[in-house]
Amino acid sequence: MPGTVIAFDFGERRIGVAVGELSLRSTHPLETIAGATNAHRFERIGKLIDEWHPERLVIGLPAPDDDAHPLHQRCRRFARQLEGRFGIPAELVDEGWSSAAAEIDLTGSGLDAQARKAVVDQVAAQAILQTWYEHHSA
Repeated sequence: MPGTVIAFDFGERRIGVAVGELSLRSTHPLETIAGATNAHRFERIGKLIDEWHPERLVIGLPAPDDDAHPLHQRCRRFARQLEGRFGIPAELVDEGWSSAAAEIDLTGSGLDAQARKAVVDQVAAQAILQTWYEHHSA
């Protein structure tokens, strides 16, 4: 099944973005969107959508069984906003320990702390997309 998927590691200060190709089940870190305003964030996301033409958006959901988790409702709202603004189906997937796993992977890569900080959210989004692939048959 061909098509592109964009995954997001949503955070209050930064949003990590990764992209993948369904037929190849590939994942690649793409960028980190930093910005204080939602307008800036959604403008950048709109440009990525125009560039990649995804058929699905995937958003990491922290603690899916815990509605009290601080980011739980914000991630759900972010997914609804993406669907509403761009008309592309958005799915939530358990992000597990994607950020922690990304940090561990990057620590082993030899990057210094500053370089790791610049890409950790992208690598977390990549892990979220990989988790989504694992739960969807080819």
